[in-house]
Amino acid sequence: MNSLLTPDHSFPQQGSLNPPPDLQRENDRLKLLLDVTNTLVSNLGCRDLLRAVSASIRQVMQCDTVGVWLPDVEKIHLRQLAMDFPESRGFVTEDSLHPIEGSKLGRVFTTGKPLVLGVMSEQMAAEESPEARAEALESGCALPLISRGRTLGVLTLASRIENSFSSEDLDFLVRAAGQVAIAVENALAYREIAELKDKLAQEKLYLEEEIRGEMDFEGIVGQSSALHRVLNLVETVAPSDSTVLLLGETGTGKELIARAIHDRSGRKERTFVKLNCAAIPTGLLESELFGHERGAFTGAISQKTGRLELADQGTLFLDEVGDIPIEIQPKLLRALQEREFERLGSNRTKKVDVRLVAATNRDLEKMMENREFRSDLYYRLNVFPIRIPPLRERPEDIPLLVRYFTQKYGRRMQKQIETIPAAALRKLSSWHWPGNIRELENFIERSVILTHGPALQAPIAELGNNGRTFPVAGTRAANERDEIVRVLKTTNGRVAGPDGAAARMDIKRTTLISRMKKLGIDPRKES
Repeated sequence: MNSLLTPDHSFPQQGSLNPPPDLQRENDRLKLLLDVTNTLVSNLGCRDLLRAVSASIRQVMQCDTVGVWLPDVEKIHLRQLAMDFPESRGFVTEDSLHPIEGSKLGRVFTTGKPLVLGVMSEQMAAEESPEARAEALESGCALPLISRGRTLGVLTLASRIENSFSSEDLDFLVRAAGQVAIAVENALAYREIAELKDKLAQEKLYLEEEIRGEMDFEGIVGQSSALHRVLNLVETVAPSDSTVLLLGETGTGKELIARAIHDRSGRKERTFVKLNCAAIPTGLLESELFGHERGAFTGAISQKTGRLELADQGTLFLDEVGDIPIEIQPKLLRALQEREFERLGSNRTKKVDVRLVAATNRDLEKMMENREFRSDLYYRLNVFPIRIPPLRERPEDIPLLVRYFTQKYGRRMQKQIETIPAAALRKLSSWHWPGNIRELENFIERSVILTHGPALQAPIAELGNNGRTFPVAGTRAANERDEIVRVLKTTNGRVAGPDGAAARMDIKRTTLISRMKKLGIDPRKES
């Protein structure tokens, strides 16, 4: 036993417990690796996590600054996402950008090989890193952050003393960079999962709102040749990803046709997102469409995902697209052409894969002539136009729609309505329905409310006499009548021809004659 207590194996004397400097440095470095490993399982966000790691490395390596650089989406620049530089003069900051191509930092990222600069002022061009010169940084090293064979970014260290990093330091830093790379990979994965979770939550909320919202139809009702032509076009274009422009008067069922296109496409399992451009105030439309970051404008208290992003991999239906302000149209055009956009208050470009279906009841060509709508956006939207006929051009569908809505609202109001009087059905079929299917549905709902008994009691007197309208001033019908009379006066009562009223109003001659008949207008009296 006594032989074990030789001078070479004796216990250290009291007062000499401090380890040698080299051993202390090795202990500090091993503790650093342990700290980085422990940080991997923390709940810090990506930037906070990397700041903590950078601070630990700087203290152990006794250098002036440590930074973590990650590439942007396009991999054109490296951005300093986190930095620990307590003695900074303010020239080097977080979010600094450094080009990947043609720079030493970029070469470390692209080749995956570390770089040591003993005297930075001699080994770097003056224009490559003027910030480093301004901070009086004299030496540095850069190490690729590699995990699973993929370079995620670059770890940089710098000192205001020349030749601060030895080959021994480099060997240790390569190991530390491997741990930091795992931290970066975990943080990025955590952020991606969080963003995906947030997007799925917003999609769920949006879909729940859609389910709770008003649904005009359960299916497309009608057997007319005009409707069949529309459905044939839907079947033709739906399998493609082409943009569709739905044209037609208000209330013709453009949203229903848009849903039919989505349901028959390869995107039917993904989200169908709609946005009525006329229903959103101009100041909020851009935010609704593209989303915004927290603090992007007054009242933006939290981040918001826009409809364009919600519709990724699915279909976006822009109703009343003619009401999009002219200043927002270029941004929408870019999103459609390049399939990328930025949220308000953000410079981060997001990629989206969206199939667009747009709809309008306005004359976009006339709006182009008046410089109210961009021609390049119009041609981008007008890839596959589908004109949805107004109800007056498909009168044979009216009896089917009347029965459909009667059953729908009868069930909802728990009324047993078994018959529809033939006289009422004839009157409903002869009416021109300026509000189209929406107006017909509202009329039938009102009729069901008024019904007491098995037969539908429709307030036919509201429709005028023999299908002719006697419009009340200020109503849509009255405004339509006034517009036709005004145009007829300018054409001296002429309806047809290149300079006739039909051409000036950009509608078919037969359609205008039908409207005038319903509105009780005699063109000869307006000459």
